[in-house]
Amino acid sequence: MKKDENSLLIEKVSLKNFNDFLALVVKLAQFEELTPPNEDAQRRLREDCLSKTPKYEAYLGRISKKYVAYVIYFYTYSSFLALPTLFLEDIFVLEEHKRQGVGQKMFDFCRKKAKQEGCGRIEFTVLDWNKPAQMFYEKNKATRMNWYFYRLTRKDF
Repeated sequence: MKKDENSLLIEKVSLKNFNDFLALVVKLAQFEELTPPNEDAQRRLREDCLSKTPKYEAYLGRISKKYVAYVIYFYTYSSFLALPTLFLEDIFVLEEHKRQGVGQKMFDFCRKKAKQEGCGRIEFTVLDWNKPAQMFYEKNKATRMNWYFYRLTRKDF
């Protein structure tokens, strides 16, 4: 990739850029009309990302000196394929940088990581009202599954 001012550079979240990452997580919460991580959750995000054995991988997309996107993923395992699965937890692009190929580059980065790790699939969820995200993933040959996504929260187990 060219290193001119308009090129997207993707870099791993580190201690140096963690606060920039956190600011984008808050922006995603605002976009989804959800409560952003509180202080305890922010501390856990830092520890779980930056520890010697991270619980998730996170990368930032930067144009010039501004962070404009991020991605979080982690690995699960498919018993039927007997291969790891890259689970894409978040992919987020600031509104003013959407429709400029940033999201595509971040998604392609995840595809490359899944291939490098020998994954059998990439999985993710999309909110039912987020039609642009649904169209983006379908354009990238993703198939909507006929499964319902359920969740138990901590208070329920």
